[in-house]
Amino acid sequence: MMNQTFSGDIIILERLQVTPKTSIPVFILVLLIYIFIMVTNIGLVVVICRSRSLHQPMYLLFCNMSINNVFGATIIVPQVLRDLLLNSERYIYYTDCVFQVVCVHLHACASHTVLMVMAFDRYVAICNPLRYATIMTNGMVVKLSVGAWATAFVLVMSLVGLSVRLSRCRSVISHPFCDNASLFKLSCEDISVNNIYGLVYTVVLLGSSMCSVTLTYVRITMVCLSSKKKAMNSKALQTCATHLAVYIMLLVLGFIIVILHRFPELSDHRKAAAVLGHIALPALNAVIYGLQIKEIRHRIKALFHNSKVAVMAAK
Repeated sequence: MMNQTFSGDIIILERLQVTPKTSIPVFILVLLIYIFIMVTNIGLVVVICRSRSLHQPMYLLFCNMSINNVFGATIIVPQVLRDLLLNSERYIYYTDCVFQVVCVHLHACASHTVLMVMAFDRYVAICNPLRYATIMTNGMVVKLSVGAWATAFVLVMSLVGLSVRLSRCRSVISHPFCDNASLFKLSCEDISVNNIYGLVYTVVLLGSSMCSVTLTYVRITMVCLSSKKKAMNSKALQTCATHLAVYIMLLVLGFIIVILHRFPELSDHRKAAAVLGHIALPALNAVIYGLQIKEIRHRIKALFHNSKVAVMAAK
């Protein structure tokens, strides 16, 4: 009886299908990308916090995205590195698996809600520039940030709650980490409610983000085309193009993962796409925001220059 209870609390996660010859090169590549994610995203937050000139709503909202990038990478990448190094299946307690499900979906959901808030910020800045300072105060930025994370948390907890209520008759998850679809598939009960709510959750999240972002940028484009201030329009479109590029990448990868979950025979492709979402997107976000936004790029150069001068003076 003790053994049955213990084995029921243990979940087996399938590893990525990587050959022994390629496991070490892939491990090194993933490790380097992980270090890059941590350094660039944390560095971006530090630069924004240290530079008073960057204490503006747009840059403070960037911090939400960088924090979410670090959060998402930390959930998955160390586990992937361990699997690549040992090249074996991994065992995890059910409670730890549930916690990971919450974190994985909170990261994914917050990615959309934070980008929706950033789209609203750009809408106010470009379409109502005279009222921007009045609307987007520091208090409003805090409220929007808290609202984005709180909305994501409520949606995710309701999603995971439906899966946790089910009894389990299986102990193997055909995925390199725990997610909600893999969690409720451990049950032999009727999971039609989970499938329906999961579909509703996906439609609400992706639908609301797609509608809000599309309407926002259509309006911004119309304002820019009707305006005669070419320099201001160019800067506005550059900032919006950066935001839009991140959103499209997030959306495409999200659709790919959702679609691949419906085809068990493509499980290896789904595993790779899921891991890629926690590695490639956080790295690309840091590059896009850190290098494409001129003010941040100049501030990073200034900090490096000041550090270099300080080191030379010390010598």
